[in-house]
Amino acid sequence: QVQLEESGGGWVQPGGSLSLSCRASLPISTIYQVGWYRQAPGKGREGISCLELHDDTAYYADSVKGRFTISRDSAKNTVFLEMNGLKAEDTAVYYCTATFKRIADWNDQSEYDYWGQGTQVTVSL
Repeated sequence: QVQLEESGGGWVQPGGSLSLSCRASLPISTIYQVGWYRQAPGKGREGISCLELHDDTAYYADSVKGRFTISRDSAKNTVFLEMNGLKAEDTAVYYCTATFKRIADWNDQSEYDYWGQGTQVTVSL
């Protein structure tokens, strides 16, 4: 089992940047894949990025490609989501998720086994 804790959310104006962190309770070298999802008010949970930790292969949803970057710091057991060029439609609760097994579709939330509590990101004037 692993516990995940997100941090770094907050309020930012359109065009601004935020960096989210997902800290794991054990070495991330033991985890196969870490993903970031978000859920906007009144909408379903949306997959936005994923990192395969054995080779650093990264995946992004089209809605964030070119603006968001996923990365990791193994020494800190942490996966980051750097968000630039934020838009009002990026407003959501952002969740970190993880799995120890190889999965067929990074964007299938049912494939992930562990979830954090989420961190709120609000983009507005």
